[in-house]
Amino acid sequence: MQTKYSIVKQAIKSKILDGTYEPHHKIQSESEMMKQFSVSRHTVRLAIGELVSEGWLYREQGAGTFCADRTTHQAHSGIVSRKNIAIVTTYISDYIFPSIIRGAEAHLSAQGYHVSLFSTNNDHEKEREYLEMIITQGFDGAIIEPTKSAYANPNINYYLNLERLNIPYIMINAYYEALEPLRVLVDDERGAFLQTEHLLNQGHRDILGFFKTDDMQGNLRMKGYLKAHRMYKVPINPKYITTYQTEEKDEKPVEKLQHYLNQTGQKPTAIVSYNDELAIKLLNVLRENQVKIPDDISIVGFDNSFLTELSEVKLTSIHHPQADLGHTAGKLILDLIRTQQKNNESAEEIKSVLYPTELVVRSSTKDITVKGKGLENIK
Repeated sequence: MQTKYSIVKQAIKSKILDGTYEPHHKIQSESEMMKQFSVSRHTVRLAIGELVSEGWLYREQGAGTFCADRTTHQAHSGIVSRKNIAIVTTYISDYIFPSIIRGAEAHLSAQGYHVSLFSTNNDHEKEREYLEMIITQGFDGAIIEPTKSAYANPNINYYLNLERLNIPYIMINAYYEALEPLRVLVDDERGAFLQTEHLLNQGHRDILGFFKTDDMQGNLRMKGYLKAHRMYKVPINPKYITTYQTEEKDEKPVEKLQHYLNQTGQKPTAIVSYNDELAIKLLNVLRENQVKIPDDISIVGFDNSFLTELSEVKLTSIHHPQADLGHTAGKLILDLIRTQQKNNESAEEIKSVLYPTELVVRSSTKDITVKGKGLENIK
């Protein structure tokens, strides 16, 4: 359990790190903090005293307490230029993330940089914690996969403070639109369009779509699913679209698929899955219900991960560059660092990268048209 003074200390420190308190600006008075945190003056003074000792604040007799300039402090402490890059992802140890990280790490290590890995588990509080570490521990730059990128982010001020402190960062897989950062992405919308188009061309009309919509990727993939239906003039049944959040990913899609399988009357013949990880969970539900794949129902994943070959039925999926994406992210962050170090305004502009997508067809989908012609000629 945190002590009262440590809560006050962390709150002041957070305001420094998110840029609320700028260098040489006066912080709140002791009386204001006593009221805000419902603590004694002694508690406030203890918290401020420690921050002064640690170089976060300084006092001026008769004027008050001010935010210190940490860039000066770091330069004198030898913290700057440690050739250390932070990689912050939503997850580290599972699915496609190890391949992305290996791609980035291989390039960065070859250039003499050490890589520190952090996982937010798609939680904003963890993201804030790691952004504070990046600011305070002298990282040269950061590669960041944003947390719940479809939502307004409560940590935007930390990113703005990174920019103010000239700590370069890029984003991978998604990005916060308000910041317009350099980023390395996969064309998620096009990928989902290809998923859906493949099934439409095989004669499927009742296609379930499962999309995780608290991140940008899920929303773009749902957009691609809708766009394919509209382009091929196939009516969309809104009941066939399931959206879910990170906290629901293990239960809601499975429950919804079971519901579709239990219903009477016309049933879906195909599934567009947000990613391969979810597709494997849905395949398990289908097997438990003795539904044959692809004879009874077809399914398409996204990411072309190692999971596509593990299942009894090999999964049709959208290719994700994974290691190449990580390598490009590593190159991009080093380009930013070098450009900043040279302070060369005439340097070549560094641009974001969008990887194209392609469908990898395996055995999880089946043509159900009578003549096998589908909708190829309808545009």
